Formats: sequence, C-alpha cells, structure tokens
Amino acid sequence: MEEEEAINSAEVIVDSTPNSNASRIIPKEKKRDTFILAYKTLGVVFGGLVTSPLYVYPSMPLNSPSEEDYLGIYSIMFWTLTLIGVVKYCYLALKADDHGEGGTFALYSLLCRNINIGILSSKREEQNSSFPHSVLHEGNENKSRLGIFFERSIVARRLILFIAMLGTCMLIGDGILTPAISVLSAMEGVRAPIPSISKSLVEALSAAVLVVLFLLQKFGTSRVSFLFSPIMGMWTLCTPLVGIYSIIRHYPTIFKALSPYYLYRFFSSSQKEGWVLLGGTILCITGSEAMFADLGHFNQRSIQIAFLFAIYPSLILTYAGQTAYLIKHPNDHNDGFYKFIPQTIYWPIFVIATLAAIVASQSLISATFSVIKQSVVLDYFPRVKVVHTSSNKEGEVYSPEVNYILMILCVAVILIFGDGKDIGNAFGVVVSLVMLITTILLTLVMIIIWRSPPFLVALYFIVFFTMEGIYVSAVLTKIPEGGWIPFAISFILAFIMFGWFYGRQRKMEYELTHKIDLERLEMLLSNPGVQRVPGLCFFYTKIQDGLTPILGHYIKNMKSLHKVTIFTTLRYLLVPKVAPNERIVVRKLGLKRVYGCVIQYGYADSLNLEGDDFVGQVIDSLRMHIEKGGDCLRSDPEEIQEEISAFEEAKVAGIVHVRGKTRFYIGKNCSWFDRIMLAFYEVLHSNCRPALPAFGVPPPQRIEVGMFYEA
Repeated sequence: MEEEEAINSAEVIVDSTPNSNASRIIPKEKKRDTFILAYKTLGVVFGGLVTSPLYVYPSMPLNSPSEEDYLGIYSIMFWTLTLIGVVKYCYLALKADDHGEGGTFALYSLLCRNINIGILSSKREEQNSSFPHSVLHEGNENKSRLGIFFERSIVARRLILFIAMLGTCMLIGDGILTPAISVLSAMEGVRAPIPSISKSLVEALSAAVLVVLFLLQKFGTSRVSFLFSPIMGMWTLCTPLVGIYSIIRHYPTIFKALSPYYLYRFFSSSQKEGWVLLGGTILCITGSEAMFADLGHFNQRSIQIAFLFAIYPSLILTYAGQTAYLIKHPNDHNDGFYKFIPQTIYWPIFVIATLAAIVASQSLISATFSVIKQSVVLDYFPRVKVVHTSSNKEGEVYSPEVNYILMILCVAVILIFGDGKDIGNAFGVVVSLVMLITTILLTLVMIIIWRSPPFLVALYFIVFFTMEGIYVSAVLTKIPEGGWIPFAISFILAFIMFGWFYGRQRKMEYELTHKIDLERLEMLLSNPGVQRVPGLCFFYTKIQDGLTPILGHYIKNMKSLHKVTIFTTLRYLLVPKVAPNERIVVRKLGLKRVYGCVIQYGYADSLNLEGDDFVGQVIDSLRMHIEKGGDCLRSDPEEIQEEISAFEEAKVAGIVHVRGKTRFYIGKNCSWFDRIMLAFYEVLHSNCRPALPAFGVPPPQRIEVGMFYEA
C-alpha cells in the first residue's frame, strides 16, 4: 500500500522546540536533501512573491511623484518584506504547522486539537464515544484561561470558525487572482517594444497561457517543480543583477531609504495620499500566505532557506533597482518593471518574466488544492475528487473539479477585468485580509498552545495587527475599483461552505436524536420475521455511540440482516495524520456476529484503502481483537476459532456495503431559513461525489437505502 511504503521510508523526528506538541513523521528525503528541496521550493512556493515587482508600482495611483515619495515607498516595501515576510511568516507562522501542514485551516485545526472549540459534528460526538480517541487532543491539561473561555462560549467558537472560513475563502480567491495578475502583467511587456500589439491580444495570450498551466496540474507538484525551479532560479538571479546595475547607474545611495526616517517623512508629507498608496505597496508581500499554506508540499527548513537566502535578497535588490530608475524617470511608474530593464537584455528578461509569472500561478493553485482538500475532509465543503499525486508526500494533491473551475474563473477575470489596476485592487484586498486573519489565529496559538510570555504576545499582536489593519483600511477604499471581486468570490464560497456545514449538522442532529441503541437492535432482530442471511455486511453509519436510524428503516423493510455485520464509521479527525496503529479501531457490540469499526483519518491522510484490501484489513483487525480477548470478553480457543471461521464463511458467501442516501423532508412547520439552507444543501449533496467510492468498493457490492429525515 502506498501509505505504508511512505511510512516505512520515514523516520519519526521529535521536535523539541517549545511550540511543538507532538512527534512528526518527516520523510528521510526531507532531512537528507534539504538544500535540494529548498531549490525545488523556488518553483512552487514563492511565485506570488518573486513576481510582485511586475505589478506593484503599476498598481499605485501615483501623481507626479518626487524623489522623496519614491524613497518613502521603497522604505515601506523594505520594512513590509522584513517584518511580515521574515519575522511573521518565515520565523513564526512556519513554526505553527499542524504536523507539517500549514494554512488557515491548519491553525484552526491546531487550536481545535488543543482545546475543545471545534463545532464539527464528529467533535461533539467523540466526547461521549466509547471508541478510543487518544489522537484528538494533545494539550488539554492545564488549559489557559483564554482556552477555557473559548470552550465555554459558543459565540467565541463560532467567531473563530467564521474567521477560519473567511481566511480559507480569501485564500481560494487569491488562487484565482494571482495567476490572472501575474501572467497578465508579464505579458504586458510585449507591448513596450511593439506598440502595435493590441491590449485584447495580450489578454487572449495571457488566457491561453493560463489554460495550458491548468492542464499541467494533473501531473503533480513534484513533476512540475522540476520544470519550474530552473526558471525561478534564473529569475531570482537575473532581476537582482539588473537591480544592482540600475542602482549603480541611476541612484547609488538608494539604501539610505532603509532608515525608518524616510517612512515617517513620506507619511508626514503625503498624509491621506500616502495612506491610499498602501493599497499598492501591500502587493510586495503577495504570496506569503501561499508560502505558509504550501508547507504540506515541502518542509519548514527548505522553505526558510529558499526565502532567506534567495527570495528575500532578490526582492530587496530588485525593488531597490526599480526605485533607483524611477527616481530618475518619475513618470514611468505605470510600467515600472520593464522600463528599468536595459534594452540589450529586454527580450531574455521578458521571456524569463513570462515563465516566472506562470510559476507564480502554480504556487497559489497548489495552495488552493491543499486548502480545498482540508475543507472537504473536515466536512466544511462539498465532496470533490482529490487525487494524491505523490506516493510519499501526502500534502501533494490535485482536484480535477477545482482545477477547471479555477481555470474558468482566472480566464474570466482576465477577459472581463483586463485592466491590471482593477485586478491589483482586488488582489490587495485578498492579501491584506488573509494576513490579518493569520495574525489573529497565530496570536491565539501563541497564547493557548505555545504559552508565550505575555510581553512577546502583546508585542507581536500590536505590531502586526496595527500594521496589517492599516493596510486593510487602505485597500477597502478600492472596493468600487475592482476590490469587490474577492468579496464576491468569498461570499459565494462562504455560502457554499456554510450551506454544506449547516446541512451536515442538521443531519447529524437528526441521527443523534433518532439513533438506534443495542437494546432496540436486539428487539428488532428478535422479531420472528427477521432473518440473519449469509454474507458479510459493512453497514456505514456516521455515529459511534448508537446506530443510524437508517438501520431500523432497512431491517423493517428488508426483514433481514447479514450473519456478520460490521457497522463502519469514517471518522475525520482534526489532525493531519493518524498513526497506523490507530487507523482501524474495532470492537464487539454485544450481539452475535455484530461488530463496530471506526476508520480514522486526518485531513492530510490519503483514503487509499481499496476494495478487498480494505475488507482484509478490517477482518485482520477484528481477528487480532478477538484473539487478544478484546472488550474484556473471555473466550475459549474453540469459541475464538468459531468466530474467526464465521468471518471466512461470510466473506465467501458474499460481501455487501450498505449506506444510507438520505434527504430532508421540508414540512410546513419549517422556518424560511431552513427551507432555503436545506434546499441549497440538497442541491450541493445531489451534485457532489459520494463518500463510499473513496474505498474503491466495486459497484455490484453497493446498496443504497433511501430515507427521508424530517427537518
């Protein structure tokens, strides 16, 4: 099995840093070949950051800028890159990984695992479950006061969930806007030497490039990174060299702008105009959240090495060179990147810039796949197909449906909002809001999980919340000028996520209220008209303490139950990965040949059990459980052998997988809110992928039992 091979080729490394809460499984490749991985990250993780010089200056509404203005703008960009890029993301955020996974949902999951703030249906139910769940909570002893407050306040818990959802939706919106603005800005360079080329042709070429890029996604991040890393290596080498040339030629004293004095003088002289310009300068840090979200594709150290020793110095020198050129040519800011490129190397740089823009798109596309997968397995998003493109890197995923939807939306953004400034305004809204959300969640992690000194927490929160809050206030002024695009995208995504979540919650509430206990099941089976027919039945249920009401519906109508019945539950835990020895949990339910089985998976695990392999593993687990005298039942060898033989006979007689296909019956007493949300959920549910095929169950072995749940 692929997952077992991945685990066998890995070693357990215990992170002894203060903020570590558990051991992490890190492939040996990531330990031995960190520098190779650091080189590969250039091709996937930092696209939005390294191509930001293409569109930062054109996104600023500059009006007759002076030398002092440019020095102040460069000072803002330097300190933004240093504080947010280096201190916040590279040093702090990357350490807040959830067993190797990053992103907004990873932070939310990390909080849920350490304090009981999850609002997932499975979370509420697991507290009373008789199945073991040792992997769920890692830090429940000596909870902080803030952690206890969040556990007791449903309003606070819902607020955290809303913040996490908003961050996720904004990051997905980033995955739409980054490819659009990066490729379009790069392709605009063809118009400078050839003015006869129309803007419409540039937009069409940009759209064609994006279509090709999205068609390559099915090959996986690793294969794509081998193609993209050399491109980004050339980009991060060429642009700073051009920047150094520009500095020497145009303004050798540009680095005096590193002094915060120029930042202060810029705002004191420009005042409101300077505040408005922040909507453009924020774009210099685009891609930072993707760097965090892509943590599942590479390890922390490789990302840090690549950023600190390649990306960060490259950006500082490139922006310095652009600014030096613009100080001498103040009215060229609308094309600030291509104008500062010497004519002798213009076309080679144009080709590299175009290729780098394609790479920039890859970083957000792969991050979007990771976020969608996390949302699906945590039951916050309708089920879509998720393909693991690597046998030893569980974080590398690809979703065909998401890929083609992103492709359509990216092309639509380019063709409808072809003006790079409008897309830049929308981009600024996404970037600033996602960063602010990460700051809030990371502050909670520092207080509740890391138990950082109050002084350091206060310093972090005040500096970054104030800084990013000012950025947010500036970009919100751009809502009429394209800034509404991410809000529209996020609203649609949030409505889908909430509609799915609400419907799943209502179904779970009905099942918990109408669940069948063992006494009720024994009573149903004692009916003379109900027969125990030959065969092995996997009956899928969503609840552990009790059985789904579909079971009663099934027995009453079919008048039978298989001689060996295993009530199976898929439990998605708020952890990235579940240890192999905790993957399949079994027990006897007290009735003859009736068992319970829980298949546990984290959001970074792969559901790669297939057909007979899945059945064999469950039977092996039950056999070991019986042989060890599980559930405190003492059996003699003959009884044990008889029970094991019953498994084999049932397997030979035939295997069947039964699952419910439920719908809501919306009666006259339902509120208008329920009518709307549950009807919307039914639309989503009828068009999403079913859960059972994830185990590769052959269609002839599947039985669906329909039942109406009264809303």
